Amino acid sequence: MAAAAAPPSQHPRVSGSSSIVILRNGAELMSKYGVNVPKGVAVSSVPEVRKAIQDVFPNESELVVKSQILPGGRGLGTFKSGLKGGVHIVKADQVEEIAGKMLGQILVTKQTGPQGKVVSKVYLCQKLSLVNEMYFAITLDRKTAGPLIIACRKGGTSIEDLAEKFPDMIIKVPIDVFKGITDEDAAKVVDGLAPKVADRSASMEQVKKLYELFCETDCTLLEINPIAETSDNQLVAADAKLNFDDNAAYRRKEIFSLRDPTQEDPREVAAAQADLNYIGLDGEIGCMVNGAGLAMATMDIIKLHGGTPANFLDVGGNASEGQVVEAFKILTSDDKVKAILVNIFGGIMKCDVIASGIVNAAKHVQLKVPVVVRLEGTNVDQGKSILKINFETESGMTLITAEDLDDAAEKAVKAAYN
Repeated sequence: MAAAAAPPSQHPRVSGSSSIVILRNGAELMSKYGVNVPKGVAVSSVPEVRKAIQDVFPNESELVVKSQILPGGRGLGTFKSGLKGGVHIVKADQVEEIAGKMLGQILVTKQTGPQGKVVSKVYLCQKLSLVNEMYFAITLDRKTAGPLIIACRKGGTSIEDLAEKFPDMIIKVPIDVFKGITDEDAAKVVDGLAPKVADRSASMEQVKKLYELFCETDCTLLEINPIAETSDNQLVAADAKLNFDDNAAYRRKEIFSLRDPTQEDPREVAAAQADLNYIGLDGEIGCMVNGAGLAMATMDIIKLHGGTPANFLDVGGNASEGQVVEAFKILTSDDKVKAILVNIFGGIMKCDVIASGIVNAAKHVQLKVPVVVRLEGTNVDQGKSILKINFETESGMTLITAEDLDDAAEKAVKAAYN
């Protein structure tokens, strides 16, 4: 998930089965925990820009204007209108003009893909006099089964590039989740950051406050790039990205209320509304499977047979006919999909329910691509009978059936590419 970080702002994102919410503008949240952040405000129109300058920045001669999209790489991005860069430092009297050129326009970066993302908000913040830029992150580490703090004395650029070019600069400090962060842990992190002017003790306190925020808000990633030193010897979170576990949505309502669905994949938004676990990919074979493990295996065997999956889609063990219909709507909304593979191993999930859902989907969705179905398990005979009697009548297409997963994947690849 590590990506070029974005400014502290106010827009989280639910990402379906990836179980995260991304908060781009976390300045207010971080400041509540005593973390040093630049003064800033998110705005969505030129009148709001004008008001923010008057109310929030009346004495600033220069401001930073940052386009608010979830993918990273904005600074080096290009708007489809021709404007270069999604982050600009401009004179106060030029802020309205540059913000107006960003709002409503499509910004293309290394992480958006060629389609880009619409900028619906910009973030205005004070220009800081930075004397040193570093990298800081806290994430969850599978190996140590707990939080892991990552620090680097160089920042302000892609951490992936830094890790490749200067691997020895990356310092990793695992934290005992039961003991919490100790002075020794914080000291190791500060040593990894190697600040030049900021007070060491004050820097350690900032690290502890960031760890406290990470734990108390159900973060899965807190990335600050850069964490910087200012000319007045302060350690400041100049740019940040925060991810939150969506399983904690019931107790983090304030955070989750800030999500901006316009920055999300519309398919993932629809899937979340239907309580489906969906992640869009770049392939041509749409997959509908019950169970995450089986879904992963299905994607692997599609690749084995020379195809590429278009998505991860787990309908779960208790999907209704309505959810199956919604799943088909999502799959068929992807123009890249050339075939659909339904792979169901019925345990809790009954094959006849899936079959009825597929038939209902054929009534409501105009199917233009071949559908391959492999059913096994509870009520499998009823399910196959429902499909045999009704699918062709409702869809006008012949259903391709498969006996096992290998057979299904082979037929799906053949149907998609022939």
